[in-house]
Formats: sequence, structure tokens, C-alpha cells
Amino acid sequence: MTSRLDDRDRALWHVRCRPDTAPDGHRRILDLLGEYTPLVQPLPPLAALAQLTGTTRLFGVDAGELAQRARLQALARYGIDVHIGVADTWSTAATASARVGRSGVLYLPDHRAAERFLAPLPVQAVHGIGPAQAATLQRYGLHTIAALAAMDETVVCRILGGKAGRTLRARARGLDPRGVTAARMPQSTSASHAFAVDTYDPIRIRAALLDLVVTLAGRIRGRDQVTRRVTLAIRLAGGSTVERTKALPQPSAHTEDLRTAAFRLLDAMAFQRARVRGVTLIAEDLRPADEGPGTQISLDRERENRLLLEPVLDRINHRYGRRLAGPAGAYLKAS
Repeated sequence: MTSRLDDRDRALWHVRCRPDTAPDGHRRILDLLGEYTPLVQPLPPLAALAQLTGTTRLFGVDAGELAQRARLQALARYGIDVHIGVADTWSTAATASARVGRSGVLYLPDHRAAERFLAPLPVQAVHGIGPAQAATLQRYGLHTIAALAAMDETVVCRILGGKAGRTLRARARGLDPRGVTAARMPQSTSASHAFAVDTYDPIRIRAALLDLVVTLAGRIRGRDQVTRRVTLAIRLAGGSTVERTKALPQPSAHTEDLRTAAFRLLDAMAFQRARVRGVTLIAEDLRPADEGPGTQISLDRERENRLLLEPVLDRINHRYGRRLAGPAGAYLKAS
């Protein structure tokens, strides 16, 4: 009996905010989670992990009921709706939070329950799997999480590569060694675009991403800040979200530097014909502009000309309204 209680003491929450939640709303949810446990890890742009070691004993209820309380508090205090997956590992809890019912909470009290939950799901539901990886597994006849979990690890590694194969097969079996790392939310800012209709048009997707780059870069410059890394989150038609993060070579607020990083992240995702529902770009680890590299001599005349044009465009847009002037490729519709 004691062992079972200890297992439930180690329950983990994966908390997702709605896609339209503002960044300050996400911060409020992090503060709320901190009232339940000090082990809270932000997952920008709109998620978080919370490790409930000892918390269920303190409150005298199981982790599922406690999650319901937290969700109701988020609604009552801030008007923010969250979905919470409760499981014994990070990846399983994340998969659960993406598939909760009307209650807003999906509680998997033990590993056996986690295995039963995961088994019938499509292989695309494995946390962290990309569309190209899922398509590759399906070509080999692995259409469900149960099929992936049952396949020999050596075979999966040959299909997906060593590290990716081992990681995704383990997650299909409900295994994930990662723990929660308590951390403060780094100062960040984000911008999102939701398509009116799911799209797989790469031109529209890149135009939307460029628009977000221009928005964030202008906002950061207006605050006299620079960013050290960017995160791209793509929400797919099935409701899942794929995220990738890239550190910049040096802190920057230049549109060109953010665009280069954002487009490389998008290209690395290799979506091909996947239908995209929305795009979010986050500039993270913001610092004062004087912590940036400063003005440096460059032999790239075209880049220098673009950087000299930035403050001119910023002044025009500040005076006459956002995006009066900017890259033509960022406009989804011609006026």
C-alpha cells in the first residue's frame, strides 16, 4: 500500500493553455502552479510541467482531483481555460493533455493505465514526433502507438535513426527519464497567427512566419532589447503542436537574424504536405540591448544597408501604424 502511495506522489502534470492565451496569462498559470508545488518548469509558449512530489499527501486528494481544483482556480481567477494531463512521465502527461475530454483533465493513475491509454492512439500522437517521422513509420506499417511499442528497438532505430528511434519507442511504451527542472520563466515575447482554414501551402506559411518575425523584431527593438534564442511552434490540423528552438549566434533584435533562425527551424521540421492550423514565434531570454554585440564592421554591404533601413521603417510604422512599411513577402494579401 505504501509503495502505491509513493508512486502516486510522483505524479506529473502537463498543463496546456488555450492557443489564444496571452503571454501574461501563461505567466499567471505558472504562478498558480507554484501554489501547489515548487517544481514547475515553463514550456513556452503556452505549456508547463509540474511535479507533485509530496503534494497529494499535503492536500489529501489524488493528483487528478487536485488538477481539477487547479483548473477551476485558473478559470475563476483569470478566465483562462487549461487542459491538464496527469501521468507518471513527461511525454505521457503531454499526450494526455492534448486529448482531454470535456472535464479538462485526463488522469492516468499508474503505468498500466498509461499503457492502456497510449496503445490505440495513432502513431502521430507520440509526444515529440514530427510529421515526417510519423509518415515514415506508417510506410513500414506502424500506424498505432501499440505497434511502435511492440516493435524491436533495433528495427525502429534503423527506420528513424538511433537516438530518435530509441526515444520515440520508449515514449510509446510510456517511458521517459526526463524530470521536471524548476525554473523561472525567462523574459520573452511572442506573436501568433491562426489560419482561417487549415493550410499546407508553404508560401502562406512562410509569409505568416515572416510577418511574426517582423512583429517581434520591431517590438524587441522598441523595448531596447535583444533576444538570445527563438522558438517556433506549429499547431497542426489534428490539434498537436510541434516545437523547435534555436539559439542565435549572438544576441540580436535585427529582423534578418530572427528571420534566418525562424526559417531554418521551419525547414528543419520538414512538414511537406502536413496541414497547418497556426504558427507561433517566441523570442526568448530577452536582455538589454547593451548586452548585444553592438555595432560591428561588416563586409556584407547588402546586410549593412538592410540594418540601416530598420530604424527608418520602425519610425514610419510607429508614426503611421504597424506594418505600413515592411517586407513584401510578409503580406498574406495584397491590398
